[in-house]
Amino acid sequence: MNQDQDRPLTITPDALPEVITRYLKAHRAHDTAAAVTSFADGATVIDDGSTYQGIAAIEGWLNRSATEFTYTIELTEAQQTDETHYVAVHHLEGDFPGGTVDLHYRFALRGGLDLIERLVIEP
Repeated sequence: MNQDQDRPLTITPDALPEVITRYLKAHRAHDTAAAVTSFADGATVIDDGSTYQGIAAIEGWLNRSATEFTYTIELTEAQQTDETHYVAVHHLEGDFPGGTVDLHYRFALRGGLDLIERLVIEP
């Protein structure tokens, strides 16, 4: 799709694959049970310098992230790098250190686009 791998294609948020929008909606609602169903069995999440491998570890991370701070989250941009890699940029405001941040949620989907294989969250 995008010939220049260093320059993702900006897309509308509603053009994100269903599994990503399902995960993001569940994450915003702090619905861990629904969010974890978006991940493949051997999936990996990297957030704030920590790596979570497998469904049980990801579920623990989701539970902690839902209760650690109070914040609002707004999807501000979406990008597609290739057929299985997407970025969702979120603006967060809350009671965490710094109070505001823009985070890039970098998704790698399993072939067939049905489940999240890897998620890296970074500024």
